[in-house]
Amino acid sequence: MARVDVSRYQTFPEITERLDDIVAQVRDKDISLERSLDLFDEAIALGSKAVSLVDATDFSPEEEARLADEPAADGEKGETNGAADAPDAPAEPAPDAGAEPEAADASAEA
Repeated sequence: MARVDVSRYQTFPEITERLDDIVAQVRDKDISLERSLDLFDEAIALGSKAVSLVDATDFSPEEEARLADEPAADGEKGETNGAADAPDAPAEPAPDAGAEPEAADASAEA
């Protein structure tokens, strides 16, 4: 496998724009498997480059705090809030959980 050249993409917006373009191409039903795999390789290289850009970015303490407090893309809170926001599961099943089937059986026997 030849290494994919992604050197022309220098900024995060350029990378995300190219990734959006790749997604659109891969969704096309007429694309060949070989072309899809080539695009997949390019997307992996672009993702690695995006991670490198983020890792190389020096955030101020204020920016780091703001990023930690903002909701993540999937709707969860930042690392500082963690599992404290997770909903609590009920400790015991509801007391009438099995009552309805018995009542239905009783009416069917009558």
